[in-house]
Amino acid sequence: MNAGASDAIALSLANATLAAERCGRSAVGFAHLPDYLEGFEAGRISCTAQPRIDFPTPASVRVDAGGGIAQLGFDVAFRQLVKRTRVYGIAMFVQANGYTAGELGYYTRRLAESGLVSFAVSNGPALMAAGRAQEPVYGTNPFSLAAPVEGDVPLVIDQATSATAFVNLRKAAQSGARIPEGWVVDARGHPVTDAREAMNGLLLAFGGGRGANIALMVEVLAAGMSGANWSLDAPSFSEGSDAPGVGLFIAAMAPDVLVPGFRARLAAQLNRLSEKGVHIPGRSPAIQEVDIPDPVAARIARWSQRR
Repeated sequence: MNAGASDAIALSLANATLAAERCGRSAVGFAHLPDYLEGFEAGRISCTAQPRIDFPTPASVRVDAGGGIAQLGFDVAFRQLVKRTRVYGIAMFVQANGYTAGELGYYTRRLAESGLVSFAVSNGPALMAAGRAQEPVYGTNPFSLAAPVEGDVPLVIDQATSATAFVNLRKAAQSGARIPEGWVVDARGHPVTDAREAMNGLLLAFGGGRGANIALMVEVLAAGMSGANWSLDAPSFSEGSDAPGVGLFIAAMAPDVLVPGFRARLAAQLNRLSEKGVHIPGRSPAIQEVDIPDPVAARIARWSQRR
């Protein structure tokens, strides 16, 4: 609020930030919060945005974020999205003109906690090269799937289509760490392993061309279906005064409409996989005490001390 955000924006952002931390996604938790605070001050994020919601069809929810944070638009539409999914078995949420989505699993996890299966994608300003392109053409373009599990926390898969998320690269650069080959190349296509140098390079897709194809799929859904900026056209999320204006697409499904007892069935299957040594994403219990690194806490404190 000291950075200029309205009460509604501040509450949505606080909830999403803490949720990311409690799920062990600290890179998009408090470490990411200064990006929002600086964005409010620079004008990249509207401090007073009031998302506009409409319903093109009974099973679709469309939001214009108004240049504000993506989380508030989702909050405004959440109850209607859940209600319509339960009525029709499947419903679609699209949002345009928003800031980057933050932790994408935040959206799908909340729907899973309401008993729904969901798939979400979001795009962002271009940071990733693809094919023979010697310039960034896609954002890190993450995707997430979450599903309710009987007697357990939801299954939550949340990953970027780039070999690593930009926030992870920045975290490595801040600590002076080296990064693996295959994450970043320079403008001539040479691998970069110095994280600080990599900040000026091009992210790569995971799995080469196949990962780049998934990034394009994300673009079609997140930007194409919402009317948001393509990654190539989106202003930076960390510089300048123009809003990124990117998109978010979510398909929500009511599993019990098709398969009664879905939660128990999925729980049994995940247990089988776990017994075979398979990692089950999102299965760790929520963190009860959040440890904020001193440099991050100090950076945030400077904002909280403003009047």
